[in-house]
Amino acid sequence: MRQYTEILKETQEIDRIICNKCGKEIPVLKGVPQEDVLEVEKRWGYFSDKDNQVDRFDLCEECYDELVKSFRIKMRN
Repeated sequence: MRQYTEILKETQEIDRIICNKCGKEIPVLKGVPQEDVLEVEKRWGYFSDKDNQVDRFDLCEECYDELVKSFRIKMRN
């Protein structure tokens, strides 16, 4: 979950990033995250029950690792 501060009418800067799974706050300095984070944005298509819905979330690295470990089919590097 990203929270923004409006600098000018057309410009926003990231103020805070909070992991949607565990609630950990990712440090942000001058609009730049100080830890890496997975940012997901998905617009659902016509062949889903969520037609044109947009979902957005952020995961800290620890929660990403937990998610990936739960995969039945492991990712290739």
